[in-house]
Amino acid sequence: MDFLQLAGKRILVFGVANRKSVAWQTGKVLEQAGAEVIYVVRSEARKESLLKLSVEASIYVCDVEHQEQIDQLATEIGQKYDVIHGLVHSIAFADYSAGWLPFHETPRAAFLQAVDISCFSLTALSNAFKDLLDPEQGSVVTISISTTRMAAENYGYMAPVKAALDSSICFLAKSFSNFSRVRFNAVCPGLLKTSASAGIPGYVDSYLFAEKATLRKSAVQTSEVANTVAFLLSPRSSGINSQGIVIDAGMGTNYFDKEIVSEDP
Repeated sequence: MDFLQLAGKRILVFGVANRKSVAWQTGKVLEQAGAEVIYVVRSEARKESLLKLSVEASIYVCDVEHQEQIDQLATEIGQKYDVIHGLVHSIAFADYSAGWLPFHETPRAAFLQAVDISCFSLTALSNAFKDLLDPEQGSVVTISISTTRMAAENYGYMAPVKAALDSSICFLAKSFSNFSRVRFNAVCPGLLKTSASAGIPGYVDSYLFAEKATLRKSAVQTSEVANTVAFLLSPRSSGINSQGIVIDAGMGTNYFDKEIVSEDP
């Protein structure tokens, strides 16, 4: 039974880095559901790496920091396909080369680059593909974080960047509603064990704490995030628009768990 009604649907998936990434695992869930997945990666090196995971994958290269590459990608996709049913935006970048800094010392260039790549790229891609997205059942899903209102110092300026991404979802949904029924939503996971997160200073300690804070005492799995993305792409989620779906295994309600509070300092 095709419960998700994704069989035969064509989905663009941006942001695969390796087999641990949300984008890759989302692609696998979509393929299992019968969807046609078109991967878009940042560089030729990433393309070669992805081909090692799937020699038959359809892969395009686009560095979203450059508008001309976005425009070229839209042209190439439009020449080959008449419609795209969904778009997954799993793109984030932060330059931590300056080391850990308190938030008020955030380098301007690093912050603006993170906004451009991690946030504005969603708007740029949505605009570029607006004429290809299925106007009746099209769905766009981005990957945010479980909360942008907790000042985790090691995550630094990326929380405000993700907050801008969350807000963009609402404005894109409203803007597209003037000419289509394309939906925009975010999946907002708690801490995940990915290669990208490994680059965040002190992430391992935060990850272990987050695992203790979940109600089940087990961290959120990337596959759980991928499953939720697939649901939001499917017609089964047709009533969900302009939302952020939190996937944190109950962590947000459990900070005062007695086992955590009673731990020896």
